[in-house]
Amino acid sequence: MKNIAVLIAYLLVCGACFAQKTAKITGKIVDEKAAVIPYALVKLLNYPDTSFVKSIQTDFDGFYNFDQVKVGNYILAVNMVGFKSTKSVKFTVAETDVQMPNIKIESVTKNLKEVSITGIKPYVERKVDRTVLNVESSINSSGNSALELLEKAPGVTVDRQNDQIRLNNKPGITVMIDGKTNFLSGTDVTTLLSNMSSDQIATIELITNPSSKYDAAGAAGIINIKLKRNKAFGTNGNLSLNTGQAIQPNFPKDMYRVGLSLTLNNRINKWNVYGTGAFNRKVGFNNINVLRSTLTSNLASSFNQSFARHSKGVAYMGKLGADYYVSDKTVIGVMVDGNKINSDLDNVSQTRIKEMQSGVETNNAVNQLALSDSPVGNLTANFNIKHDFNKEGTNLTFDADYSGFSNEKNDNFDAQYLNNAGNLTKTTALKNFTDAKIDVLAAKTDFTWAINKTVKIEVGLKSSYVVTHNELISEQFLAGAWQNIAGQSNNFIYKENINAAYTNYAKEWKKWQFQLGLRAEYTHSNGNSVTSNKVVDRNYLSLFPTVFVNQTLNKNNSINYSFSRRVDRPNYQQLNPFVFYMDPYALDEGNPYLKPQFTYNLEVGYSYKEASLSFNYADTKDMITQISQQNEVTRVVNVIRKNLGRAQIFSANLYIPVKVTKFWRMQNNVSVFLSKFNDGNLEGAKYQASKVAFNLNTNNSLTLPQNFSVELGFWLNSPRLNGVEETTITQYALNAGIQKSLMNKKLKIRLSMDDIFLTNHWEGKLQYQNVNLNVVNRYMSRRAAFTVNYNFGNQNVKSARNRNTATDDIKGRAGSN
Repeated sequence: MKNIAVLIAYLLVCGACFAQKTAKITGKIVDEKAAVIPYALVKLLNYPDTSFVKSIQTDFDGFYNFDQVKVGNYILAVNMVGFKSTKSVKFTVAETDVQMPNIKIESVTKNLKEVSITGIKPYVERKVDRTVLNVESSINSSGNSALELLEKAPGVTVDRQNDQIRLNNKPGITVMIDGKTNFLSGTDVTTLLSNMSSDQIATIELITNPSSKYDAAGAAGIINIKLKRNKAFGTNGNLSLNTGQAIQPNFPKDMYRVGLSLTLNNRINKWNVYGTGAFNRKVGFNNINVLRSTLTSNLASSFNQSFARHSKGVAYMGKLGADYYVSDKTVIGVMVDGNKINSDLDNVSQTRIKEMQSGVETNNAVNQLALSDSPVGNLTANFNIKHDFNKEGTNLTFDADYSGFSNEKNDNFDAQYLNNAGNLTKTTALKNFTDAKIDVLAAKTDFTWAINKTVKIEVGLKSSYVVTHNELISEQFLAGAWQNIAGQSNNFIYKENINAAYTNYAKEWKKWQFQLGLRAEYTHSNGNSVTSNKVVDRNYLSLFPTVFVNQTLNKNNSINYSFSRRVDRPNYQQLNPFVFYMDPYALDEGNPYLKPQFTYNLEVGYSYKEASLSFNYADTKDMITQISQQNEVTRVVNVIRKNLGRAQIFSANLYIPVKVTKFWRMQNNVSVFLSKFNDGNLEGAKYQASKVAFNLNTNNSLTLPQNFSVELGFWLNSPRLNGVEETTITQYALNAGIQKSLMNKKLKIRLSMDDIFLTNHWEGKLQYQNVNLNVVNRYMSRRAAFTVNYNFGNQNVKSARNRNTATDDIKGRAGSN
């Protein structure tokens, strides 16, 4: 005990001696008018070698305070967005505290008028680990929906037949909005994106090989849509109005859309309050033609089906959030957002049936009118905390989320059957009511530890719990009353719990960067078809390693390597066993026995200045795909989802930006990929198929005098293969837009047109086993749009929200790797 007491006393004496050799440095940062500058970044540097010691942000009153500074010679470096970087004079720290004189930093805004050519962000921006689409800087983006923007993105294809988004011809995309995973199924996601105006979007990130920090879902990668959020200090906002009109022959006249959005931000003392409200009126129209032939031992049939699908809808979206700066290191935030989409669909179809039996030809027809209304609602709430530790780059974040989705759908089908003479033989009336509700609870925490300037460790935990309730009531009008259709009405409950943990280790050398990560996810799912008394219960643990290596050869050349394993679990509607009626000869059915698909991704990339060339290989087991089954007797086609044994995709991507002149910037992207599919027993037969395809995307931006700018864009997708379905034509479109900036560039007026020459439509075929069909789909591709965008309030001095505040970290977490 005596020895311990002596040791404690010795340590206290040493600590006191050590404390006497440190001091505090305090001071204030102001501008040219002596106004304080809150949340400026102040760095303490050794003198004369200017090596880094520590950094801190000024508080709301512009004060900074460095404590426990050792005796020595130092200078201070000050950085703030909108101001020139400034350094203090040399000063000495002895054993007494140092009170620095005010450091003045000069605003750069007064020099802006002297600049004749203003730099703007390119629409396509290539970064080491992602491709960024700067929607705000693109003229041709105005008046488009989020889904239409993705259709123009490099390497992205939108399959309008199956409501599927593909990246580099790979299925399995995770769609995130403001860094939050979207839990909706494929059709519901495309509905949401098609009702989201480009005026609400700041950027879209395409991440083909995410690190272990992200959820493992999304075999092809992540598409993160970042909504607009004004980040300036003080009170400011953005008001945008857009309207557009489809210009296509043989389409209805009611093809206009209109959107209005308002974004507000207010920063007072320690509070930052922000909100967004938006309204969009959307219309859509499709002309679809399907040719299908069947052949049995004594009957040959051909079906010629035409569909005219006219949809109308209005969407209301709103967001309200607040951040409270407890201190210069701790921020607490809350956010609530919601949307409501009401849409109606009128689908008029004609089916002409030609039959040849025993040398006798007959012609019959079925005419159907299908009416559908589908209100969709979503409410999301988020609570988040971020704390920065004294060591720069070390922080802890926590956020908890609740999301609730609801989708009610009323379908009515009235069909008339006509014989060979064109006389009415019978009529049928059916109706379906579906009620789908999804509740999601999720919580996660992430800790980043910067051990030193070259080593960083990240660890995190996440847990999510999802419950979906689906009810289908299917009825037919018989004998003067609505009667339940046996075998179709159903009740399905699906529950899923995923618990995850991850770690990342990153190390930097002079010319090398290395990151090794591992994510573990334990999944328990339970699908219960209540009516048919079928339960599918699964438990599985999966490991997802990631490796990233970057080699800097010299100033202009670098090579990067990456490897990851990812998963795509079936979405909730794919697992739903309901049989959905579409017309008398077509049904759609879910599959509760679908297995998740796992994908290995390997990528090697080379960069020269801004240009890049990359090669990617993806190997997917149990790929989830769409299969059409045809009943030989009834000739009814049933669309169902199944697992295809193996899919391999080899791809190469070349990106070349060209600065043609001072005012003309061109960006070019070419992707080539080979898709191979193999299954030993797909629908009773061995299936092997492969195809080479490519896509091209070029964007030209021209800055003209008098604050005018012009943009020309062209994209092209060649024929391609997707499982057993094949796109048989080359899709391409030319887009153009012009913009005029007024009122010191606070007001922007834009006019644009998509698909000027009306070349964008879809044609495809499915020829496998006893199914032989061809499809032509013409949709609203040529659109003219007019947009007015106005920024108001203080747009110059940026707040700390522009640099790693809690909401930026949590809402835009997909933006950090």
